[in-house]
Amino acid sequence: MSEVVITVRGEHEIRILPERAVAHITVVAEGPERGAVVERIAALAEPVRDDLIARKEAGAVHEWTSQRVSVWSERPWNQDGKRLALVHHATVELTATFTDFLVLSWWASEVVEQEGVQLGWIDWQLTPETRRATEKDAATRAVGVAVARATAYAEAIGLATVTPVQIADLGLLAHDGGGPEAAPMMAKAMRSAAFDAVGGAPAVTLQPEEITVSAAVEARFSAR
Repeated sequence: MSEVVITVRGEHEIRILPERAVAHITVVAEGPERGAVVERIAALAEPVRDDLIARKEAGAVHEWTSQRVSVWSERPWNQDGKRLALVHHATVELTATFTDFLVLSWWASEVVEQEGVQLGWIDWQLTPETRRATEKDAATRAVGVAVARATAYAEAIGLATVTPVQIADLGLLAHDGGGPEAAPMMAKAMRSAAFDAVGGAPAVTLQPEEITVSAAVEARFSAR
């Protein structure tokens, strides 16, 4: 039998528990006087920053950031369609990266009880070192799946030798780089935590989900 070209796809998925949690916090204030609102937002944000500084020094927080104060104004409408007095708003956005999830749970329960503080969501992440190693492992295993499939196809038609000709990220081989943008080879699925109010009191439910790291490749082989 003459040479046969076999084109296959290989995929592999790895699930791994997160190592870091990035909490997103918003401090808000509003009122009729711009100056008073700015002073109020500073007073509300200061204890949150001080707490994060202390936790970083203790090692429970890997890093934290704080954005500048954002201030804007609006004239709301009442139910009768009339414009009300000017209202000034101010917000400060903060993020905190926790490495100790038990500390995170206690902190989340405490911070949502502070006036003007809102806990938005949590991103579950891997360290850069773990992410690189896991992506490499997933890519290697995806190539192995492609080789195994090509070998199985070759054996099914009575061929014994399979030689790789081309290999590429998913989508690139079919379009030779000239078609639509290929789907990313690696993807991480990160779930966020849920924050609910039950019976008037804030309740924090932290559910760290496994992070999914996946790889998909396309490969072309010649079989004899």
